[in-house]
Amino acid sequence: MDLYGEPYDERRPIVCFDEKPYQLVGHTLQPINAAPGRPRKEDHEYVRQGTCNIFVMVDPKGGCRHVKVTERRTKKDFAECIQELVDVHFAHADKIKLVMDNLNTHRLSSLYEHFSPQEARRIIKKLELHYTPKHGSWLNMAEIEISALTQQCLRRRLASIESVTRELKIAVAARNQQKKRIHWGFSTEEARVKLSKIYC
Repeated sequence: MDLYGEPYDERRPIVCFDEKPYQLVGHTLQPINAAPGRPRKEDHEYVRQGTCNIFVMVDPKGGCRHVKVTERRTKKDFAECIQELVDVHFAHADKIKLVMDNLNTHRLSSLYEHFSPQEARRIIKKLELHYTPKHGSWLNMAEIEISALTQQCLRRRLASIESVTRELKIAVAARNQQKKRIHWGFSTEEARVKLSKIYC
């Protein structure tokens, strides 16, 4: 929470990182499209088409976010996503203050397993890691962004990774254009009052 209270610095952005599993679902019957005075209709039965994983990286104060859709959530996928975070999305940054939870794949060793030691070290030198507490993943603002994206484009039947990628690309572009920021109102001072039992 002290980290979230720091003033915004585009050279040292705070980036919140998380992922969401997503079930791919198709239609058993072709939906009937909406028409004037008639809503879209679709059958309640569906066909499962497997799952995919959605990585979300958000700069809550800078108002930008990036997503990456993968088939799985492996150490390799995590390592490649972090490389993309450093080299593509936040290449301008001197240091990235990366907030993430304690998931088993969220380890710097994942980078060493999938890149050369020199490449892994290069990436790691641009990162300053901040792990959320074991039972406090709600402190990661990426969860707020995931919720917003879910409401905006993921609460319908999407049957393929390509369709998920396409829908997210449109939603993310719109949110980035509007520079949608996350306003975190829970301060360290408020936490000491509301979570007083933990501080005792």
